[in-house]
Amino acid sequence: MMRALSSNLVALMLLSVVPLIWPQSTSIHEFISFEESQPVLQSMARRLPPDLVNYETLSARDWTQWVQRQDAEIRGRLDRGEEDTLTNLLRFGVTFTKEYRIDDEYLLKYGQSSLVNAFAENRARDLIRAMTAPNPSEGIARMRRFLEDKGNSFTTPEQRDKIKAFLLANLARMRDEIIRYKSQPQERRQIFQDRGISLDTNLWPDFLIDRHLDAMMQQGLLQKGSVRRLAIVGPGLDFANKENGTDFYPLQTTQPFAVLDSLLRLGLANPSSVEIFTLDISPDVNFHIERARKLAQGGKPYTVQLAWDTAARQTPEYRAAFIQYWQRLGSTIGAPVPPIPVPPAAAPTTETRALKIRPDVVLRLTPLDANIVYQRIPFASGDGFDLIIGTNVFVYFSAFEQSLARRNMSLMLRPGGFVLSNDELPGTPADGLVDSYKTSQVFARNPDREEYMFTYQRRR
Repeated sequence: MMRALSSNLVALMLLSVVPLIWPQSTSIHEFISFEESQPVLQSMARRLPPDLVNYETLSARDWTQWVQRQDAEIRGRLDRGEEDTLTNLLRFGVTFTKEYRIDDEYLLKYGQSSLVNAFAENRARDLIRAMTAPNPSEGIARMRRFLEDKGNSFTTPEQRDKIKAFLLANLARMRDEIIRYKSQPQERRQIFQDRGISLDTNLWPDFLIDRHLDAMMQQGLLQKGSVRRLAIVGPGLDFANKENGTDFYPLQTTQPFAVLDSLLRLGLANPSSVEIFTLDISPDVNFHIERARKLAQGGKPYTVQLAWDTAARQTPEYRAAFIQYWQRLGSTIGAPVPPIPVPPAAAPTTETRALKIRPDVVLRLTPLDANIVYQRIPFASGDGFDLIIGTNVFVYFSAFEQSLARRNMSLMLRPGGFVLSNDELPGTPADGLVDSYKTSQVFARNPDREEYMFTYQRRR
C-alpha cells in the first residue's frame, strides 16, 4: 500500500486540478484523526468497542494505531467473503455442471438429505474438474487462484479430495449461518457485521438509486448539472449471481456505469465533465477497474451483461417499472450488443441483454483504495464529492463503524453534498450530516417488506 498522504499542501495541489489527476487504484487517503472522530466517540459512548471505552485517555498516536489495526481487520474479512463467493458458485453455477442447483430450501437440508448431499458432492466434483480444465473462464480461474493462495493443490487425487472437503465444509457453514439468522433475527442495519465481505452484486440497488435520484429532483434537492464529482463505495465485482446462477459472464462491475447512466439521463451531470471515483478495499475490484481504464485508453469499450431473474417475487407495479429501467439502462453511455447466450442449465426465467460502454465513459472512472470506515480522501476546504453512494455495504459493519463511516463521508462531501444509501446510518448532526430525505420503494422487490433509500446532507 502506498504511504498515506496527509499534507494539506499536497492535497490542495492535487485537488486544484480539474479533472482530478489521481493515479488509478491509488491509495491517496489518510486515516480519520482522533480529533475528527470526537463527535462519533461522544455520541456512541455507550456502544463503543471495549478497547475504546476510556477513549478520553487515548493519545492521537494511540488512536492512529487503533484505527490501523481495525482497517487491517476489515481488509482481512475479504478472504472470508471470497469463501462465500466460492460457495455461491458451488451452489448456483451453471457453466461447470448439469446438477441441480442448491437453493436455500435445499441448503437447509444439506447433511440430512441423501438427495441434497448427492447434489453437493457432484457439484463439488464438477467444479474442481472445471478448475483443472484447460482455458477455464475468468471467474473459475479466479476461484482456483484463491484456493491455491490458501495452500491448496490440484495435482493429486488426495489433494483434490481435500479441496472438495473444504468446499463442502463451507457449504455447511453457510447453511448454519442461515439457520442462525432465521432463529436469532438480528438488527437489519448490521446484519452482516460478523461475516466476510463479499463482492457479489446485482441490478436491484441500481434501480432503487435511479428512482431515488428522480425523486430528489422532484423535491428540488438536486438540480440539473449539479453532480460534478461522485463516489461509489464498494461498487462490486460479480460473476456468480446468487439469485439464479448466472455465472456465464466474465467478471464485471455495473453500478458505477448504471449510476452514471441515470445521472446523465436525468440531466443531473454533464457527460464531458463528470468524474466518478470508486472507493474500495478489494485489490480485485480496484485492479479490474484500472484494467478497464487502460483498455479504454486504447479505444476498447467495456461490455456488461445485464442478467436478471424474472421469477423473482415482485409486485406487478415494481416489475413493470424495473423492466422499463432495465430496457433503457445504458442508453446514454453505450449501445446494445448481442448478449452471451444463456446456458441451458441456467434458470429458464433468466432474461439478459448486453451493453457496450464507450471508452470515453470508462475513462470517467478512477478507482481509489480506501476503507470508508477509517480512511478518507483529503479535500481542500469547501471542495469534495457532490454525491457519495453506497448500497448493501454498511450492513457489514457495526453501529459504531457505521457512525464513523458517516462522519468520514461528511468530511469528504462539499458543503450541501449528499450521501445516498439503502442502509440507515446512526449518527447525530454533530458528525456533520443531517437526515435529509427518505424514499420508500412502495412497489418492493420483496412484497413482504418495503425498501428504502436514505439521504444525508452535509450542512452548508
